[in-house]
Amino acid sequence: MAIIRGGKRIGGIDVRVGIPRDRTLENVENDPRLKQKAGSNPETTIGRYQAFVNEAEGFARKARYYVELNLPKGIPLGAFDLNGTVPSIIEEGSELSIAGNEQQATFRDQTDHLAIQQANAKRVQAFCSALQIPAREAIEKEIKHHGPTRKFIYDYKFDPINMTFYCDKFLRERSYFEVWQQAAFSTTSHNFNYYDNYVSDINIFQLGSYESRNERDDVTYAVKLFDCYPKILSPLDYSGETNEVQTFNVTLSYRYWINYFIDRSGNIELGESDFRDPTVKSKYGAFGSFLNKLPPELRRAGRDVLENLKRRIPIGGITGGRAFPPFGNFPPLNI
Repeated sequence: MAIIRGGKRIGGIDVRVGIPRDRTLENVENDPRLKQKAGSNPETTIGRYQAFVNEAEGFARKARYYVELNLPKGIPLGAFDLNGTVPSIIEEGSELSIAGNEQQATFRDQTDHLAIQQANAKRVQAFCSALQIPAREAIEKEIKHHGPTRKFIYDYKFDPINMTFYCDKFLRERSYFEVWQQAAFSTTSHNFNYYDNYVSDINIFQLGSYESRNERDDVTYAVKLFDCYPKILSPLDYSGETNEVQTFNVTLSYRYWINYFIDRSGNIELGESDFRDPTVKSKYGAFGSFLNKLPPELRRAGRDVLENLKRRIPIGGITGGRAFPPFGNFPPLNI
């Protein structure tokens, strides 16, 4: 049927004129345009660039991160009880007894730090509005033997990092780091604590999503900072001319940091989608090595199949998959 038509009878003959309907959707399967390949030529520079982007499943985003904070352990329990009394093995009135009572009265113990951690850590972590993954600098020295000088690396160092936090109306986020600082020195007795009692480790995660999974956020890069301590708490700025959310900065010192994914001897792969604490020596046999040599796509699929299989066996169901006869615990797949 035509879209517009008209006609007139002339000498017994009907003369009709009209505009036919569109026929472009007829015989669609033979349309030559459907035979064209989508996208650009993969052999060109832009084609290879797009392939790299697709293989990486996109770029890292500055807003996709998470930090995991832990208060230091504080004064160990056991040497002195919670009431500050001296155990029977220490003579009352001795120098060790007096020092122990002063230590107990000055610094918080593990119980206090644990209670503060459980009550406030998740809020503090969620209110981290900006942070840095630390840099690492190689220290070199110029040596000249013959010709141009050579630069030899003889050490490396780490600079402090900065974090920014939002504050609730009680400033509990700032108080969290004040407690951490007071684990090192006392503003009342002016004493200083032992090193192991005021340092703690921090984890920083880069987040991303995987097409092969349902998770929106998964760890794609992770670093661990050892022996951290809040060196500087910035001042809080107030003004009657603005009503912005209050923030403060923390400068964190630390001993060194590692990359969770690559700092594992004999078990290194860039772009893994899972991580665990670094291991020095693999304790798994040839079966685990075979799994880790599979292509990434097969390892991703094999991981889910293996976990489901481990939990279907009765002992696996009881232990949550941690025991899996007859091979024991399989190694973590480098996915």
